[in-house]
Amino acid sequence: MSLLAQIQARAPQAAAALVSLLVLNCSVFAQATVTVDGSSTVFPITEAVAEEFQKANAGVRVTVGVSGTGGGFKKFLRGEIDICDASRPIQVAEMIEAKKQGIEYVELPVAFDGLTVVINPKNEFLKELTVADLKKIWEPAAQGTITKWNQVRPEWPDAKITLYGAGSDSGTFDYFTEATVGKAKSSRTDFTASEDDNVLVKGVAADKNALGYFGYSYYAPNASKVKAVPIVNAAGKAIAPSATSIEDGSYNPLSRPLFIYVNKKSLARAEVRNFVDFYLKNGPKLVAEVRYVPLPADAYAKSTARFQKGEIGTAFAGHSEIGLHIDELFKRPLVTEPRPDSNGPKEGEKKAAEAKADKPAEKPAQKP
Repeated sequence: MSLLAQIQARAPQAAAALVSLLVLNCSVFAQATVTVDGSSTVFPITEAVAEEFQKANAGVRVTVGVSGTGGGFKKFLRGEIDICDASRPIQVAEMIEAKKQGIEYVELPVAFDGLTVVINPKNEFLKELTVADLKKIWEPAAQGTITKWNQVRPEWPDAKITLYGAGSDSGTFDYFTEATVGKAKSSRTDFTASEDDNVLVKGVAADKNALGYFGYSYYAPNASKVKAVPIVNAAGKAIAPSATSIEDGSYNPLSRPLFIYVNKKSLARAEVRNFVDFYLKNGPKLVAEVRYVPLPADAYAKSTARFQKGEIGTAFAGHSEIGLHIDELFKRPLVTEPRPDSNGPKEGEKKAAEAKADKPAEKPAQKP
């Protein structure tokens, strides 16, 4: 057989081998992927879960981004990611957009956090802060008028206040303003804002008269650089943030649950289902390892049941509620339609109204 004939005879075999090689290469590049983005507060938890999950599931890649809760929801509602890390519940505008885009979501609490108000360790006059103090410092009307400590309380020094806080696209910013000023996103703007908590730590650590806030999990490893300020709670007691005070709710109103929101459509993919299942099963251990406060064991069980059933919607109807205990969160029905206004009673207000009533409340008293 001539050389030409041999080449022609072997051409089909070579072509088949080339096709097989291309298919193999494509399968490598088409690795199963789970995409997560959102809160910088929730990021350390999800990152820890992703690392452990990928060790046990070599064929799956998990990407975890940090664009803030608001930024994460924007991507989530465009269908760009499977999971949104959130340090506050989904808001009215986001619920409306979800419905418009046909995005169904499963709301899963995964941990507790306590927003920690911090000062420079050399600050010796600030022993505690009330919510009224925080409002006076941070409300929009304070801009250009409350610039010194003695303008907050006359017994404090005639020294300039330098402020550090979360960026406006952050769920931390939303929750802090809701808890202190009374309205989410209502804040003075003449402060150093950053999604990077390290920037806030460095700023407060370098200025004797500085005040800032960020999550407890970031405060804990930096406790030698900045000092936490006890906050006077609803019972009139000044309580410092700790794992115990955050979990039992005595550190109020700055304790809050943290969430992941899962696109229900994404749960049709095995890699996403397996990742969420791994997250909830290993949550308590990994949450504690990254210095957050785990939920009670039964709360993880309830989150798992909600995830397995694919129950969609939110317990908040589009509005953050301050001081809401985790037990109450799971008692509420899930809704996909937002409550049109934020004038519904807060949990503390409802308890006070029941206590003043002439007859016993029809519902049993909520657990503290």
